[in-house]
Amino acid sequence: MTQAVDAINLNTVNRYPPGDLAIWIFILAELSVFAAFFGAYAFTRMNNVALFNEFQLHLDREAALINTLALITSSYFVVRAVAAIKDGHHLICSRWLVAAMGMGAVFLVVKVGEYAHHFGQGINLSTNTFYMFYLSLTVFHFMHVIMGMVILAAVAIKAKKGGYNATEHTGVETGASYWHMVDLVWLILFPLVYVMR
Repeated sequence: MTQAVDAINLNTVNRYPPGDLAIWIFILAELSVFAAFFGAYAFTRMNNVALFNEFQLHLDREAALINTLALITSSYFVVRAVAAIKDGHHLICSRWLVAAMGMGAVFLVVKVGEYAHHFGQGINLSTNTFYMFYLSLTVFHFMHVIMGMVILAAVAIKAKKGGYNATEHTGVETGASYWHMVDLVWLILFPLVYVMR
């Protein structure tokens, strides 16, 4: 009897894929949209290499690098949150999630600074093809960062109240899965838009 209970608990703790199945369907749909965006960017760039190379130089790569480090760090914090709840430490889990949101806030502040600079120069979606893609892709991702932070906030609040434990923490894994998707998209977007020439 004890072995059967242990097996059930093990299945709950080590569920694959982690989190709710619905979030994975949503993540796959979101990744498909981003993939279409990236494909359109790459195809258009092939036919406008000089234009894209010229205006890419006007982007702030240092700010983009800071944002890359912020999101990688935030993903590490989310990993620590999942590990904490699996060990039954709901308060520590909540703190790691708050730290992850802090890194997400760094990303948003830096990105707003970039947008303010561009908009201050009169740049918008109709400036040229490069900026149309740059603004569309990064604003779309920006909105996903905000949504991810809202999800992490909801999970952190529930975790702080003891709503998750070592055997039932699907919500934490669900939020973590979404956040990792947001990070993954940026890790593709950053070199594609800011670095590749």
